[in-house]
Amino acid sequence: MAAGAYFDDAVAVARATPGLEVGCHVLLVDGTPVLPPAQIPTLCPNGKEFRPTLTAFVRDLFAFRIRAAEITAEATAQMERLRAAGLRVSHFDTHKHTHLFSGILRPLLAAAQACQVPAVRNPFEPDWALRATKGSATMLRRLAVVTLQSQHRAFLRAVAAVGLATTRGTIGVLATGTLEVTPTLRGLLDAMPADAGATWELVCHPGYPDAALEQVRTRLRQSRAEEHAALLELLPTVPLASWGDLVRARTDGAHAPRAPR
Repeated sequence: MAAGAYFDDAVAVARATPGLEVGCHVLLVDGTPVLPPAQIPTLCPNGKEFRPTLTAFVRDLFAFRIRAAEITAEATAQMERLRAAGLRVSHFDTHKHTHLFSGILRPLLAAAQACQVPAVRNPFEPDWALRATKGSATMLRRLAVVTLQSQHRAFLRAVAAVGLATTRGTIGVLATGTLEVTPTLRGLLDAMPADAGATWELVCHPGYPDAALEQVRTRLRQSRAEEHAALLELLPTVPLASWGDLVRARTDGAHAPRAPR
């Protein structure tokens, strides 16, 4: 997060780990912007910060109260802050997956092109992963994730039109906050289809609960330690790839995400 409280610490870790690829987690809700709020008034209606909730953001998006040009400007500023820190931005995604919606995705893709960011997260979870996530999400959350699948085709068309690389989809979205070793993470990995050439992204939030985390507005607290332990135990058994691998595969013509049926 370019405007995150621990941005400098994250940059230091990235510089100390040259093999680590760094993405820009674009923030348009629940936080503060990089640009002065006065320059992006439809993103910061209170004149200080972004809208505090995704619900308010989506409501105003569909009421045409958010300008696309401001999204591009703020996203560009966030990506450029990473680049100014000496980091090569491997891909971008968004806080709370706001780029699910075409009205957000298109101006973000314009920012990515301007900043030479070559890849983007495909935030849509496949049916097989939704089926494998049993009993670890509320019915309301499951309904929301399934309903938003209607945006997937438009996402793939928009990304293909500008030539960015992406994955076949993302797993772990429905399981956010419950991605312990068993049964959720093991179930997801076991359910993954043996589809040669398919690449999936696992969304997760590993971390260490501490005093700083207690000051953050989030429901993900103890689950961060549980996810950290789960990843250390199970991910060494899974073939891993980098965003750079994905970009090179697309350049070589070996990777083209298919539209969902």
